[in-house]
Amino acid sequence: MANYLVTGGSGFLGTLLVGKLLADGHEVVSLDLLPTTLANPRLEAVIGDIRDRACLDAIFSRGVPDAVFHCAALLAHGSIPDGELDSHNVLGTQVLAEACADAGVSKIVYTSSNCLWGHGFDEPVSEDIVPEPCEHYGKTKWEGEKILARLGNRIESVSIRCPTIIDEGRLGLLAILFEFIADDNRIPLVGDGSNRYQFIYAADLIDAMLRAAHCDGSHVFGIGSDNVPTMAGAFQHVIDGTTSRSRLLRLPKWPMVSAMKLAHLLRMSPLGPYHYRMIASSFVFDTSAIKCTLGWQPTLTNGEMLLKAYRYYLDNRAEIAARGNVSAHRQATRMGVIRLLKMLA
Repeated sequence: MANYLVTGGSGFLGTLLVGKLLADGHEVVSLDLLPTTLANPRLEAVIGDIRDRACLDAIFSRGVPDAVFHCAALLAHGSIPDGELDSHNVLGTQVLAEACADAGVSKIVYTSSNCLWGHGFDEPVSEDIVPEPCEHYGKTKWEGEKILARLGNRIESVSIRCPTIIDEGRLGLLAILFEFIADDNRIPLVGDGSNRYQFIYAADLIDAMLRAAHCDGSHVFGIGSDNVPTMAGAFQHVIDGTTSRSRLLRLPKWPMVSAMKLAHLLRMSPLGPYHYRMIASSFVFDTSAIKCTLGWQPTLTNGEMLLKAYRYYLDNRAEIAARGNVSAHRQATRMGVIRLLKMLA
């Protein structure tokens, strides 16, 4: 039995990770600004802030964890000022990492992002390709990686660059797609849908995180599913696995991207620069390094995990609509002007 600290333990990924650790018999401290939905005698749920050094020191005074899983992050949903993203994601990571190093924590496992880039790639993206984020959220995740690298002489870290994490209960922007399918609307594709954009199944990511917590040395890994289909193929897989009468609607790329840019500037859409740059682009991580070093393998494809998440949405649609005071990925993102597109589709 081990002892772990999970930051962001009340979020979508954090809740799943805490649940897995508890199921495996470990002691867990969850630190989050929001209350947890979990209850277990081996769980200490702390409502607190990773920027609060006194809070962190108090946690470590009760016992130094075997590893820290750093999942906490402020997401770039809505009109969040850059300063707020910096405060939570950069300063928060700095305070946490220094507190961990001072307490003698041996390893931090950090959930980074594929938002470190704002353009597509024709080939799989390896760890040695230098990040080029196009919006502030991606910049803060890149800064988080650099903070951990600078502390490398005091604490080991593993940064895992994650694409969109999917499982039952994952909502956010995905809820927009799921509502289109549930209501038999045509599913708009920007371009012909031939681009390949990689996802990661939450259980597969958690498996990698657990392996990373006890590997030797510091590392940076890209992670994601294998056999990545086209976006059109992944969406069609969901439609075919349900009773939905939805069909794919291919829309011209550049007029749609221009419309998305305008809607963002007018604050009428939840989709930001990263989304309209990447919506018709391909992005797939080269996962050979994480497979070789950690002995990790993914289990679900994009289409399989999307179908799993959609079925959860369909079974819990009324309850989801009534949710409040939960993390961004556990509630449906407001459509904004996309609602008009849904009416027309």
